Parts: sequence; C-alpha cells; structure tokens
Amino acid sequence: MCETNWHVVTGAPSSGKTALVRELEKLGYRVIHEVARGYIETQMGQGWTLEEIRADKKSFENRILNAKITIEAGLPKDQVIIFDRAIPDSIAYFEIVGLDAIEAIEKSPRNRYKKVFLLDRLPYEVDHARIEDSRIAIRLDKCLEQSYKMLGYEVTRIGVMPVAERLRFVLKEMEKG
Repeated sequence: MCETNWHVVTGAPSSGKTALVRELEKLGYRVIHEVARGYIETQMGQGWTLEEIRADKKSFENRILNAKITIEAGLPKDQVIIFDRAIPDSIAYFEIVGLDAIEAIEKSPRNRYKKVFLLDRLPYEVDHARIEDSRIAIRLDKCLEQSYKMLGYEVTRIGVMPVAERLRFVLKEMEKG
C-alpha cells in the first residue's frame, strides 16, 4: 500500500461535501470531484435518464469503482489532493444496492489516504443525479463510516455547521498532518 498526501471528504447525500470541496478548491487545493456524479451528468447530457444510467446496478457500480481506480493511478502521491468521495466509498454503495462488496473491498487498499473526513448529514435535498432517499442516506452514512474503519482509517466526523466553519476545521486537521 502506498502512503499519499491525499484527503477524502465523504458523507451521505446532502451532507455538504460538494460545498466544502468547492471551498477547498477556491483556496487552490487540487480537487477530484465525485466520479459518479460526473459520469451521471455526462450520460444525462447525452440523453439518458437517471433510471437508464443506473438500471444495471452492478455495471454502474463497477464502472464508477474502476474509474476511481484509474484516476488515482495517474495522480502524484506526494501532492495534496482532496477527493469528493474515494475508492472505499464504493464499498458502501455496493452494499446499499445489494451487491457483494468484495471487489470494492479488495481494490480499496491500493493507496493510503492521509485523512478521511465524514460529514454529518444536512436536511435531505433531492437533485437530478440522486436516487437515494432520506432513509437510504441514513444507511449510507453508517456504511461509509464502517467501510473506512474496516480498512483501518481513523474517520474524522464533521458535524453540522456553516461551510466556513467546516472549512476551518478541515484546514486545521490537514495542518496537523
């Protein structure tokens, strides 16, 4: 396993990941945006519906997992990089949709992230790329934490607070190393 200078921001849908990651990006940090959302938006731009894109759960989840692996393989390990979700998130998503997560588990330990930040859930908001409801978001929150802990990560929870406060918290934790 390769040690990196990479940090993960994760959490259930509607936890404020994207808002926090965008603030980090504004400060000049290199950010890898959520792979699944990017894929969904690209496919929707080509005329596919969300239901069509996600119809074959196994194919969809494997495509996202493999895309994350490919992206990480091309990144410098010593550069500070922020991920809006990372490979271990796939473990939780495989489980949530009823798939055997063994492939995601086996592919997760390739790189060692420096810090994992798990954002507590905010009030649930539906958007064009989400199929999860509030009930599934609650389960995902637990599954995400379990997935990272199973791989030996210390998960730093970030409570509900304004984005600026979350940003200050993350920056302070990143400085600690």
